[in-house]
Amino acid sequence: MDCLNIDENTMILQGEALSILQKMPADSVDAVITDPPYSTGGMTLASKQISPAQKYQNSGTKKIYPAMLGDTRDQRSYIFWATLWLSECWRVTRAGSPLLVFTDWRQLPSLTDAVQAAGFLWRGVVVWHKPSARPMVGEFRRDSEFIVYGSKGKPHSHTRKCFPGVIKCPVNTAAKVHITGKPLPLLQELMEIVKPGGTVLDPFLGGGTTAHAAMLTGRKCIGVELSPDYAKLSAERLLNID
Repeated sequence: MDCLNIDENTMILQGEALSILQKMPADSVDAVITDPPYSTGGMTLASKQISPAQKYQNSGTKKIYPAMLGDTRDQRSYIFWATLWLSECWRVTRAGSPLLVFTDWRQLPSLTDAVQAAGFLWRGVVVWHKPSARPMVGEFRRDSEFIVYGSKGKPHSHTRKCFPGVIKCPVNTAAKVHITGKPLPLLQELMEIVKPGGTVLDPFLGGGTTAHAAMLTGRKCIGVELSPDYAKLSAERLLNID
């Protein structure tokens, strides 16, 4: 495991998420906000095991990203794996901490089961509406991804603000540094559920957007990333924030 300290509030741990989470102390973070590999992109095992560059990009896309690891699990192994790392997240979060996990429509039922099996209270689903999603001829447009919301027991709220259940935020392809990267404004909005100065854990840091949003909103962040390429890319990105 390599540790990259960006500053006194932000740390990147390069390695496999489950093994790193197992070494973290209990009751040590204030929230989990993460975008794990979906292991989706199709309805069959063969389609799930296609490389992410083929699954998650249109055929005409020219942008090339570093390889994304860990996105080819079959359905049963995905559920078992998700329950394992979510159980460790439950252990390392403090009582009342929020959990926010991205998923798509295919894995939404499985992920909500894993969240509950791990010990979290499932509290709902936030819809991320992507207005730029391509139309589907003869079908409903698939213009949303989902954020499963849970908490470790009764949530400890630090604010009287009511957060939206649907967040409209376009994908900025030019700004993406990861093939499945989420928009920075979206993560900044999600950060509002975390108390100012609190520590956010992201076991699947990817291109570093969660840490970037935490830095901009006055939160701390511990990010874990399997890919050495993405860990390095995230560190470079975070070190160059103005």
